[in-house]
Amino acid sequence: MRGFGTGIVGLIIGLMFCGGPATVAAEQTEASRKVDRLIAAVRIPGLSRLDIGVTRHGTRIPALVTADDLDFATKKTRILLVGFSVSPRPEESILAVLRWFYTSGDAAGYRDRFVLSAVPIANPDGWAAGQSGGNLSGGRPRQAFPPKGTAYSDPKNPESHYLWRWIGISAPDLVIEVGPPGKPALLVPRAGLRGMASLEKLGPPLVATTDLSSSLPRHKPCGTGSIPALRLVVGADSAGKDATRQLLKIFGSGFSGPSPARREIQRRQTRTPIQIAGQLVRRYGQQLNQVAYIPALALVGRIRLGQLTGDPSHLKDVERIVAPYAEGKKPTIPKGRVSGSNHSGHLIFAELARVTGKPVYLRLARRAAEVAFDKQGRPLAAMPGHVEMSDSVFMACPILVETGALTGDDRFPAMALRHLRFMLGKNLRPDGLHAHSPLDPAPWGRGNGFPALGLAWCLSHLPAAAPERSEILAAHRAHLKALVGFQDPTGTWHQVVDHSGSYREFTSTCMITYAMIRGIRRGWLDEKTYSAVVARAWPAIQSRIATDATLVDVCTGTGKQKNLRAYFDRPAILGADNRGGAMALLVTTEMARWRREKRQP
Repeated sequence: MRGFGTGIVGLIIGLMFCGGPATVAAEQTEASRKVDRLIAAVRIPGLSRLDIGVTRHGTRIPALVTADDLDFATKKTRILLVGFSVSPRPEESILAVLRWFYTSGDAAGYRDRFVLSAVPIANPDGWAAGQSGGNLSGGRPRQAFPPKGTAYSDPKNPESHYLWRWIGISAPDLVIEVGPPGKPALLVPRAGLRGMASLEKLGPPLVATTDLSSSLPRHKPCGTGSIPALRLVVGADSAGKDATRQLLKIFGSGFSGPSPARREIQRRQTRTPIQIAGQLVRRYGQQLNQVAYIPALALVGRIRLGQLTGDPSHLKDVERIVAPYAEGKKPTIPKGRVSGSNHSGHLIFAELARVTGKPVYLRLARRAAEVAFDKQGRPLAAMPGHVEMSDSVFMACPILVETGALTGDDRFPAMALRHLRFMLGKNLRPDGLHAHSPLDPAPWGRGNGFPALGLAWCLSHLPAAAPERSEILAAHRAHLKALVGFQDPTGTWHQVVDHSGSYREFTSTCMITYAMIRGIRRGWLDEKTYSAVVARAWPAIQSRIATDATLVDVCTGTGKQKNLRAYFDRPAILGADNRGGAMALLVTTEMARWRREKRQP
């Protein structure tokens, strides 16, 4: 492709001629092949496959959903069917019920009031092997609720973690666990059904156990809210007919949504970006114990919130927090330490230099940028501390570009481009995504969020006439174009971007969405194309931020990993997290700025 150009531009044009984003080939295990064949045979209008997890053996856990399942405002009551057992067979029970509901004239009157979705094979490895309860990993996922241990790396029951959090964040109004065969009956838990007493008339009470249907009404998966649930016991030989009869009882019971979990998601989605940012700063952006990117970006978010609200207390407090560094009482670069996190932590000083005009902040920002040059002032091959990870596109390039913009010294943006070329040579994949490092080709979610955020940051401060701008812009556009093809139907991006079974990761979704909003606002991205992507992402971000600023599924700190499984297994934090809070502050304030420019709330 050299004939098409040189450097990054030539590389990007070459990628564009290769076609759209490649999809990951299905895992070649027997369980995967069986699952794929079963789901592919389900040709029901309006139902689509959406994977919700991956087993220890690499088998994706499929769900079948409709557009209403992704719409928390729908007036329909959303019912989720879940099956664990080998018997009754899913095609004769859950899938038969779905087919009846969506294709039968007898069900037409109910389709205006209800929507059915399903996780027909919640234990795909066990199902494929014909096991009644085991999952081939030493676990029994049907009996592991609420899940214990770390999501999603539980060595025995990862299926229960994936299902529990999927239910919590998708927030159906009722979950029906299609249990093992027996005498047809509806078993209803007595706890957790306030205001929905009509369901209690349908069957005997459930004993409090560690089963899914017993646990959901008594707990709050994902911290959103409890969810009514029941277990439907059907005959092995007439599962579809038994399940349909029992479902008709539910339709006629007077039961309707929303569930407590869905009401909570609805409340979260009514908040404006400014309101969410205000909730976030009560918890994040309160310290700079060391100069590192996580606390620094939260402080940047506070400054931007103050600008949006006209509240000078945020800037004043940030200056108070950084004062030990500005006064020389604490070093910004600890002796003997060279790290990308420290370099990018100096972005708070660049932000303060621009906002306040105080020379001390510029001196501190420049201190980090100068690390890219040797004692004779010659540029190094790349910024030190990159460790060959795609993260360093953000860790190095923005502080170099910002320092160049603040000082007028052309060496710094030139070095930013030099570093970018170095990193793309290490990690850029043929499909336009970034491998996290040369150690493994997996396109880690935040390993792609970092380049998206980093180049958006650079382009925000590079003059239009800067010689580096065209290459950086080409790289950025090509990367975002590739990422669009991997956005999940829920609006998120995955922990492993091109693997639909990996979890839906919060920080990468925030970073990529920020980059797109900034590009729309500044005019380097097509608004029609990218505003639609942002419109899908924003409700997913809102849903994953609680009013107390706790968060859903933030990948923990992650260095180089040796294989795909290691990325699947990185803990997904449910709760308060400083890294997630910082990224959430950036995207909420950016969304607020964009809406203000469009004169929207």
